[in-house]
Amino acid sequence: MARRKRMLVSEGSDEDINLTPMLDVVFILLIFFIVTAQFIKEPGVDIIRQEVDNLDRQNPLGILIAIDDNSEIYIDKEQVPMQEVTFRIRELREDNPKGELVVQADKDSDAGVLIDLMEIINKVDGSNAINVSVERE
Repeated sequence: MARRKRMLVSEGSDEDINLTPMLDVVFILLIFFIVTAQFIKEPGVDIIRQEVDNLDRQNPLGILIAIDDNSEIYIDKEQVPMQEVTFRIRELREDNPKGELVVQADKDSDAGVLIDLMEIINKVDGSNAINVSVERE
């Protein structure tokens, strides 16, 4: 008899499940992941990297600087002259102070441009070891 009363009460009630607390939790989680995510700024050009036999990997990437086959420098999908590289690196460092700075040089690019870029990075960033992205064999 008690079972019959419960079934009748549940069939007759118009109460729905309240989803508001669950949606609040989902939105809070979404905001948390957006705020804590580290976004990678792509250089914006396709680079054919040099192949090497190297087992070291860099995690996570933060700031990418690319040198294409015409020896032009790209940062954040736009071409940057050598004179503005210092300013752009400082600007990107303000947004991402802990991110690794990685240079992607095309295998057909001029080595002098890579050396000049590495000297600028050393002056601005103060790091002795500069990461150069290459293709694994």
